[in-house]
Amino acid sequence: MAQVVGLKKEKVAFSFIFNNLSMLSEFTKPLSNEVYKLMRKNLPGPFTFIVEGNNNIPKIFHNKKRTVGIRIPDNNIVSAITAGLGHPLLTTSIHSPDEIVEYMTDPEEIRETFGRNVDIIIDGGFGDNQPSTIIDCTGDEIEITRHGKGILQ
Repeated sequence: MAQVVGLKKEKVAFSFIFNNLSMLSEFTKPLSNEVYKLMRKNLPGPFTFIVEGNNNIPKIFHNKKRTVGIRIPDNNIVSAITAGLGHPLLTTSIHSPDEIVEYMTDPEEIRETFGRNVDIIIDGGFGDNQPSTIIDCTGDEIEITRHGKGILQ
């Protein structure tokens, strides 16, 4: 996992991609009923929920707040991989050096840029260039910290 950190030059936030909500308890502190219901209504979908992580998260990924991003995207490839593995995947966005396009989503461009530094690249076609909506569930109030794709229900 340390090699993944070296792929990006800037300080990054990593999220875990889960196959379903039942996987969460292994990596997060217990969720409130309100947060769990909100996640159940909106996942799978284009959302990243920030929650408190527990001691099972490798120390290399801890931030000062000990929080973790949780994603369950609506993507058949990712769902099949996480279901088959039986554990979450680590993910982060790939920011593009292009001044117009914010995120790198072209599989061929990703292969050219990172192909020598990773074990595998799965070409599922062009990705969506709109970021997920980020919901911080770590404070007293649930707060949307980035409006992106998806409308929270």
